[in-house]
Amino acid sequence: MKIAILSRNTRLYSTQRLVEVARERGHVVRVLDPLRCYVRIAPGDVAIRYKGKPLRDIDAVIPRIGTTSTFYGTAVLRQLEMMGVYTPNPSDAVLRARDKLRALQILAAQGLDMPVTVFGDNPDDTSDVLAMLGDPPHVIKLNEGSQGTGVVLAEKRSASQSVIEAFRGLYANFLVQEFIGEANGSDLRCFVVGGKVVAAMQRDASPGEFRANLHRGGTASAAELSAEEKQIAVRAAKALGLGIAGVDLLRSKRGPLILEVNASPGLEGIEAATGVDVSAHIIKHLEQRAKK
Repeated sequence: MKIAILSRNTRLYSTQRLVEVARERGHVVRVLDPLRCYVRIAPGDVAIRYKGKPLRDIDAVIPRIGTTSTFYGTAVLRQLEMMGVYTPNPSDAVLRARDKLRALQILAAQGLDMPVTVFGDNPDDTSDVLAMLGDPPHVIKLNEGSQGTGVVLAEKRSASQSVIEAFRGLYANFLVQEFIGEANGSDLRCFVVGGKVVAAMQRDASPGEFRANLHRGGTASAAELSAEEKQIAVRAAKALGLGIAGVDLLRSKRGPLILEVNASPGLEGIEAATGVDVSAHIIKHLEQRAKK
């Protein structure tokens, strides 16, 4: 099978592991910088080229598209899909997950629980928007942030209003959520591949920090999930149309809450914490779904 990986950095652990495992299993694999792909579109005459050469005969593509290249990267992915290339994470699914607000709206419509979330645009409505949410602390998030960037904890209503005003001054899209104190700075990363949770880890925030992201100094360990947590993670990935997903959950008094669904989850942290060869699960999934 011929596999393409859309990634801007061949040195990233996740990209290297996928290449390594794919080649070990006898596949031909190429890493393509999506920003070096370019496309000609015409009725019945579509072409895609990479660094001066046509891209042909690709059986499957794994998108590892960063937030800074979402628009262009998903356009390239969409073109490959339209040429019949299989992908576990279609372009529309990546876009759904990348837009936090859109993702939460979809998940809520499926009856999946999450921290109560509000959003509003007009400064005149800020007080009432926060009243809809309830008493602080509040968590204010940029709509398209990643790895814990653009996430602020406001412990007083006045602080929430100040952060919201600052984000509005930057013309940034954001949302505000209730703070789940009983999670104690921990969350669960559930790695879903092909409709199954293949690995899970608990991430714990560093002292003085409320974000459990490993990029923020958090620590990770293997986690045992309940049947309910596994079911929620699988349902969340399916609702967004993702065959590969990192579903982040919080353990709360009212049960598991979905924090976020990541369409390009990193492999280094979860493979190190759990000892599970997640990369192999991904390649095996391609083997089952893509044409040979």
